[in-house]
Amino acid sequence: MNSASAERIRQTLPLLDERQRRLYLANEAKAIGYGGVTQVSKISGVSRVTITRGLKEVAKSGSVPLKDKRVRKEGGGRKLTEEKDPSVLRDLELLLATSTKGNPMNPLLWSSKSMRKLESALRDKGHIVSDTTLAVLLKMQGYSLQSNKKELAMKPSHVDRDAQFEYINQKAKSYLERGEPVISIDAKKKENIGNFKNAGAEYRKKGEAAKVLDHDFPIEELGKATPYGIYDIMKNAGFVNVGVSGDTAEFAVESIRKWWERIGSKRYPDSKSLYITADSGGSNGYRVRLWKVKLQELSNATGLDLVVSHFPAGTSKWNKIEHKLFSFISKNWRGKPLLSLAVIINLIGATSTKTGLTVECVADHGTYKKGISVSDEALAAVNMVPDEFHGEWNYTIKPILKSLNL
Repeated sequence: MNSASAERIRQTLPLLDERQRRLYLANEAKAIGYGGVTQVSKISGVSRVTITRGLKEVAKSGSVPLKDKRVRKEGGGRKLTEEKDPSVLRDLELLLATSTKGNPMNPLLWSSKSMRKLESALRDKGHIVSDTTLAVLLKMQGYSLQSNKKELAMKPSHVDRDAQFEYINQKAKSYLERGEPVISIDAKKKENIGNFKNAGAEYRKKGEAAKVLDHDFPIEELGKATPYGIYDIMKNAGFVNVGVSGDTAEFAVESIRKWWERIGSKRYPDSKSLYITADSGGSNGYRVRLWKVKLQELSNATGLDLVVSHFPAGTSKWNKIEHKLFSFISKNWRGKPLLSLAVIINLIGATSTKTGLTVECVADHGTYKKGISVSDEALAAVNMVPDEFHGEWNYTIKPILKSLNL
């Protein structure tokens, strides 16, 4: 066979299905004559048995085409594993059982059900399966890789949970329509300052990964950083006050004060009120007395009506700051050690998105004491007006002239 014929075979084979290849190679071998089957087999890589079978098909005058565009006659090909070994599916189901019900001796009950372990367990039961076949069997039975889902609440949801969501939504819409500021607030988790491992990865040259400490114990002289965020919903803009002291109600309100003085008062110069949405717990929780007392002081200083709504317990992920600001900060600093407070400030301040998010970040070196108690008299002096709907979650703190004594 000449080189042109060999090249023709190599270029034509990828364009054909199984049956077409068999018949085409048989015709090529027939054209060569004696020794053609061997030559074509060497060039094409197709076995002599297959080419010989093709010659038999070609020899049949008026070879009948196969039905339904089949490439093999019915019954051709290897038998499916589940047909050769009908009990394999039953045994696979038992291995995948998530409880001891009906199968108290399940060998994989307390083990990770990986492909390798399933394959090994099936072989122990006398089933010969490859990882490819096992993947097909799993898919056929409706199985796929599944991770844990956080859906079961520790406590039953409050009966008015959804109603509070709708209440916050409608109230925020009304303030935004009037051009009044609406902010979502919360403290991000504390971060160790220093050369510690930070979750995530970033592109570096192979073998040049950043070297970090092999432990996560805080370095006393560096301490921890607490980023407290304010997310301006109307402007899609964030402000983060990074403290190095305690995450207290005083620190939370100080963060709001800084935002208002640096940004809010200039952005909303004619506003008489500020709508604040917050979680129900933490330093800005609805049960925290100091939170309300400090809000009163802020209201007195700014002359603003501070309108507050809290999300019900266990629903903090619906607070907009979580997925509109904090998630992007985490993405921006992933894989980067938070070496110093200055590094944290720069990384947070550099956070942005395609939808226009901007972030301003400042350091707060103030000391905020924990455990400050608020007397009943001081709490009663707060000029707080509860809403008719769940006044414990929704209330307004209005300015008063006299100062509060704790």
